[in-house]
Amino acid sequence: MTAPAGDAAYPTFAQLLEREGKFAGTSWSLFPEPDRGTPTFITPDAVLEATKCIRTGAVFGLDYPADAFDPGMSLKRRAPRHTIYSSHPAHRDDYLDGYYLQGSTQIDGLRHRRADDIGFYNGTPDDRIREGTPDLGIQQWAENPIVGRGVLVDLDGYRAGHGAPIDHAGGEPLGLNLIQAAIEARSLSLRPGDILMLHTGWCEWFLALTPEEKQRGRSSRRASGVAQSQEFVAWAWDHRLALLAADNFALECLPAVPASPFHRSAPNDHGMMHQQLLAKLGMPLGELWRLGPLSRHMKTTGNWDAFINIKPLNITGGTGSPANATALT
Repeated sequence: MTAPAGDAAYPTFAQLLEREGKFAGTSWSLFPEPDRGTPTFITPDAVLEATKCIRTGAVFGLDYPADAFDPGMSLKRRAPRHTIYSSHPAHRDDYLDGYYLQGSTQIDGLRHRRADDIGFYNGTPDDRIREGTPDLGIQQWAENPIVGRGVLVDLDGYRAGHGAPIDHAGGEPLGLNLIQAAIEARSLSLRPGDILMLHTGWCEWFLALTPEEKQRGRSSRRASGVAQSQEFVAWAWDHRLALLAADNFALECLPAVPASPFHRSAPNDHGMMHQQLLAKLGMPLGELWRLGPLSRHMKTTGNWDAFINIKPLNITGGTGSPANATALT
């Protein structure tokens, strides 16, 4: 599959690389709402067109429970503690303690990652990224939710159909060539503003493990995901994707592949693509999405797109949030 050509409003990725100084390889200053990033690609016309994806009336919540990944792959995030209390016999109220906003199904905000070499998205000063400041906060997408056409690419089904299941235990890197092959096998088309969902099967695999097996998986620091490459970043930008989401721990594989071109530019992230996608391109990432039921439904209908609504929590200055994502097919 070839990447589409650029348009008058937005340069191609190759053209981004030709920008001068700290702007090289970034989308900084290109969007009319600077803190919104690539969801800007979703136009009102694209939203209206996305409603045509609703064919059966089936609705799917794409979030796992807040305590689903306990233990999970994160070394620090824990499940929240839920407390219900009452002030009198007719009253009930509740609250959460220790709620990590990215502990389960999530969307990464643009302040989630700082580029080691040039800083936060759009050159936002470091001292603006703190509690109580709005810059790059997740509230941008809560006040104006990310709504549009979602395309599910069934990498799990594609590989299983070829008799070579994805090696989740080994943390297999999934290359752009695999993603393109799975897209072509279903004759899928990508449009500007699409929300791309990669179904790897990792979440269902991990949640089926015993607690001891989960602990060993966390200790291994290995997880299957997208292989780091400049080609993948260019492909995502040139297709004008609004958001990248997957049903795995970090969207990317852990650890980064030895050939990752980002080892030098992202030393604190050990060569991961997060800095390139979030801090440089302004492209939000979804992780730990519940895509299994949606994928199985789509297999029965033969339609691999859906109307997607993503409404993060309205927390001023949040670095991330539960995705609160819904698919209508």
